[in-house]
Amino acid sequence: MSDTNAITATSDWKQSACILCECNCGVEIRLGGEDGRRFERIRGDKAHPASEGYTCEKALRLDYYQNGSHRITSPLRRRADGTFEEIGWDTAIAEVAAGFTKVAQAHGGASIFYYGGGGQGNHLGGAYSGATLRAFGAKYRANALSQEKTGEFWVNNALTGNAMIRGDFEHTDLALFVGKNPYQSHGIPRARTTLKDIGRHPLRQMIVIDPRITETAELADIHLRVRPGTDAWCLAALGAVIAQEQLYHSTWLADHANGVEEVLSALRAVPVGDYASTCGIDESQLRAAARMIGAANSVAVFEDLGVQMGLNSTLCSYLEKLLWLLTGNFAKPGTQYSSTSLVALARGDKPSGDKGAKADVSPVAGARIISGLVPCNVVPEEILTDHPARYRAMLVESGNPAHSIADSGRMRAALQSLEHLVVIDVAMTETARLAHYVLPASSQFEKYEATFFNFDFPKNVFHLRRPVLLPLSGTLPEPEIHARIVESTGALTAAMLAPLHEAAQRGRAAFAEAFFAATSADPAMGALAPVVLYRTLGPTLPDGAASAAILWGAAHRCAMSFPKAVAAAGFGVGLEAGERLFDAILASPSGVVISVDEWDDVWSRVRTHDGRIQLAVPELLEMLSALSSAERPGGNDEFPLVLSAGERRSFSANTIIRDPSWRKKDAGGALRISSADAERYGLVHGGQALLSTSRATVQVGVEVNDCMMSGHVSLPNGLGLDYATPDGLVTTGVAPNELTDSFHRDPIAGTPFHKHVPARVGPILEGLGAHT
Repeated sequence: MSDTNAITATSDWKQSACILCECNCGVEIRLGGEDGRRFERIRGDKAHPASEGYTCEKALRLDYYQNGSHRITSPLRRRADGTFEEIGWDTAIAEVAAGFTKVAQAHGGASIFYYGGGGQGNHLGGAYSGATLRAFGAKYRANALSQEKTGEFWVNNALTGNAMIRGDFEHTDLALFVGKNPYQSHGIPRARTTLKDIGRHPLRQMIVIDPRITETAELADIHLRVRPGTDAWCLAALGAVIAQEQLYHSTWLADHANGVEEVLSALRAVPVGDYASTCGIDESQLRAAARMIGAANSVAVFEDLGVQMGLNSTLCSYLEKLLWLLTGNFAKPGTQYSSTSLVALARGDKPSGDKGAKADVSPVAGARIISGLVPCNVVPEEILTDHPARYRAMLVESGNPAHSIADSGRMRAALQSLEHLVVIDVAMTETARLAHYVLPASSQFEKYEATFFNFDFPKNVFHLRRPVLLPLSGTLPEPEIHARIVESTGALTAAMLAPLHEAAQRGRAAFAEAFFAATSADPAMGALAPVVLYRTLGPTLPDGAASAAILWGAAHRCAMSFPKAVAAAGFGVGLEAGERLFDAILASPSGVVISVDEWDDVWSRVRTHDGRIQLAVPELLEMLSALSSAERPGGNDEFPLVLSAGERRSFSANTIIRDPSWRKKDAGGALRISSADAERYGLVHGGQALLSTSRATVQVGVEVNDCMMSGHVSLPNGLGLDYATPDGLVTTGVAPNELTDSFHRDPIAGTPFHKHVPARVGPILEGLGAHT
């Protein structure tokens, strides 16, 4: 089975999408080079209904992903001496399945752990992983979201019963960015165009909360330049001004929210002046920002990793949301909303106030599981133990936990202790080098792919990307890999699938009837539905789009879950709506509008027990109260600086681009430090320094830059990766997680404090080098 038949268009330009951030802007690619596989030119796709031709410069460098030397083209098996040998696919699948079966039979399926399932653009293949996990009885999983976003998911769910809330920045009067620099990290449609539009408009305003003078902060009307780690005090003080000066929307709150007086009372008790002093912000500036929020006709807010990977991260998520909820900035143009979805990115946990709500926890560390995800930071604790319920095997797909999870040394030790480690990826990643088996996937441009980051409003968009190139020989798309693993267990046989094959040949109506009858009669088959669809419906789809088979069920769920919005997009109602939506997805190489909302529809997605916002969250109100007696964050005698590990810059992106030559500036990822601190510690611009944390000491280049305040330094993300050259493996820059501590994490969500790592710097003394 392959995704190759779609490469038949005569046009020089092939429609696809950028895969470097969650926006996944539509692009067009023109191929060239001696072998016809180079991305000769890349431009924005004007036909894409969301990005409309917009793209940033990072998308123009995607050839470094597609045609780098990182690709692997044969299944690999680790030898006893740690080297790898190439093996055939049949052998690899049989041995991979046998290894998982052995662990499951000896210790139970829950001892098999899954990490990954898709990066910024390859969610479609990861959707088939569920069948593999269920075939072995696996239960626990994690991915990048549980390193970053689960605290926000938990808060959103507690407040609204819906984990996903977004902001309408295109139409807002006031944009508030908290620990977010969309000029570099994007995350909103047509980010740079939107930011510049807000900055130029005489009646629109922008507030940025960030210790650094970022590109976005330079466009802002007010930049609240907080001391690192004091975001919670800043947000609490903003809320306090809104409460104390009665800037809240009392009528709206009476109509839509519970727990109002409890929250207002807690905020009225906040000493604004003291908290402003803690943050290092002039009280008058802080009050001006709060009044701006209270007076605006519409406010849209985006919090991101600057607070989600910092101190008090889950509390910060709560306090940020109180700002727009208290002022009634929900479910109206220019404010916060919940969109439709084709596939829900975050599972909606039962709100904490609901009767019978009980938190799921991980088996060893007892860490809270949010949206079905185990916190990444506890994974080593779940493995490096003699606990009988420990994880003993892992399947890693499109992920690199040896590099991306905090405390890399400890994570490597955990991975090396596993009885069975299997990696599915396009590259020989740092994690793959530790695996027992490596299964090579086709690249994101060699197969049908998609992203489930579909948050547009009022028109929501889904883009099924067609392959631009034939796959490299020896690689397979992930749906095929998962199908073969499941079939190797004997859980699905040709005889079991034969009636569905026959029904699919008679058309989708006949197939639907047969599929639902078969999966209802045999729950075990239903548990393997992704692979069942791939093997039976998949071959009947046009242009070799077998991997899109799982979207058939997703289209029907979307039409049933959001009938009004799907009908408004032109797909009608009832069972036919799902079929029409699925057909449109298959037929739209630049993406398709799947739903059209009205603002009142947002209220139908508030899924609390009474349909009202639940403002008072006891656990978080207790944490708010505790701020008054908490020690002010900052350095100490041993580590006087605060390191932000993983800053987004012009030449940093997610780690699927491993070739360091794509960086035209700051090739090694220099440490940014203020001029005052550079002088204090004897460092010079362009020189070298030793950077130390409790976990490691590394050598770094130095960039003296007063975008940093004194006491604060930063390293970019996306470096410290191995890359194959004719002279052997080369590692460029520092992997930030060599410096971070997995125990340094949020008490609720377990997200790491990557933006607040205690550190020190010093000059390199003659005869002394760095070590990790």
